[in-house]
Amino acid sequence: MSPVATGWHCAVCGAKVSIGEVFSWRCPNSSESDRHHLLELENSIAPLRSNGDPNPFVAFQRYLAWDAFAAALGIEVDERTKMIRDLDDSVAQVAGTGFRFTPFSRHDRLSAELGFAANGGVWIKDETGNVAGSQKARHLFTELLHLVAVEQVGRAPWASRAERPALAIASCGNAAIAASTLARALEWKIKVFVPEHADEPTLKILRSLDADAVRCPRSSTDPPGDPCVFRFREAVAAGAIPFGVQGPENAWCLDGGRTIGWEMAVIAEDLPGSLISRMFVQAGGGAFVTCAAAGFFAGATKPKIHAVQTEGCAPLARAFDRAEQTGGARNAGPRWSQCMWPWEATPVSLADGILDDETYDWIGACNAMADSGGSPVVASEELVRESFAIAHRVTDIDVSPTGAAGLAGLLAKRHEIADDERVVVIFSGVRRQ
Repeated sequence: MSPVATGWHCAVCGAKVSIGEVFSWRCPNSSESDRHHLLELENSIAPLRSNGDPNPFVAFQRYLAWDAFAAALGIEVDERTKMIRDLDDSVAQVAGTGFRFTPFSRHDRLSAELGFAANGGVWIKDETGNVAGSQKARHLFTELLHLVAVEQVGRAPWASRAERPALAIASCGNAAIAASTLARALEWKIKVFVPEHADEPTLKILRSLDADAVRCPRSSTDPPGDPCVFRFREAVAAGAIPFGVQGPENAWCLDGGRTIGWEMAVIAEDLPGSLISRMFVQAGGGAFVTCAAAGFFAGATKPKIHAVQTEGCAPLARAFDRAEQTGGARNAGPRWSQCMWPWEATPVSLADGILDDETYDWIGACNAMADSGGSPVVASEELVRESFAIAHRVTDIDVSPTGAAGLAGLLAKRHEIADDERVVVIFSGVRRQ
């Protein structure tokens, strides 16, 4: 079968980019003075089917934009599959595991704890056993495949591995660890721009992976926003390769991230009885909720999407409200400056992995909520702490506070949810001590 992705378009200015374009990280109209652009995929996935392979990137290979990209470069399908497997093997040597379908099932104890009926309940998608302990590596794997494909066909501007420019990412935790894990798999240099007060367990892991961690204090000379992102952008302008999970900086993160939704969708289609009605996804930069929803929507069901943020940092909820007031939450990209801007107060929460000053992929997140009749949820800090406690009391999943934040959203909305509804929460981010 032929790949299904046909190209990209900018959700803000409408610019088109060919699926075979090399290094198509950003909209061609994006600039240092105007980052309000975001490439979205053009593809049609119907019906969604897995070929049964335990590796999701092989199981859903034909739906990946990367597969269409590699085909456009002239790489045959069997060789494309081999590239996935070879890179996955290299990742497994570093991470201790390659990419595999992660568990997704009804959690009986949590369902009972929250008062759901036998025909309803909570389905947990457990990403804590994924590569590097979260879903982040899914987003980054297609970015790495893109680079490997370009090298393989001789289109890279560097002549040898020794001349490769460094990869770069702005992250405070899971994405940094995932990016450094993948970079180590190919012995590719990486700069990780972290907050000034990054926690020692994360820094220790980054050092063990030979990542160059750069602390980024807030500066009075910076514009509003995340100093880690500003330093990351400076590195990219100086020649580094963007290797992060913010769609406006590298749209290819929006490709591989969909595998988490596809995995859930093919299982949900076979569930007897009622359909999944809601999905709660923690939202920091927004790529997670955008991809999980896009992947799930490729199946036969479209649950209400609830993007969960904390009261200590909720720019997405604010943007959704502003978008509804200024013309609708769907396709609000051209109204970026009216809807999305950095959180004014210093972001703070126990769920520190979703404290992005801006929700960079807010357009896709708002589209997902608007298309499904969903809504954002701003969880109180009390509920963030309660969700973490419940997760550890009721389940055997060693999830982090950030990883359990989707559950905080469910707790906030529980009074609106019927006992016979089926809902999804995603535990992504293993606790690090």
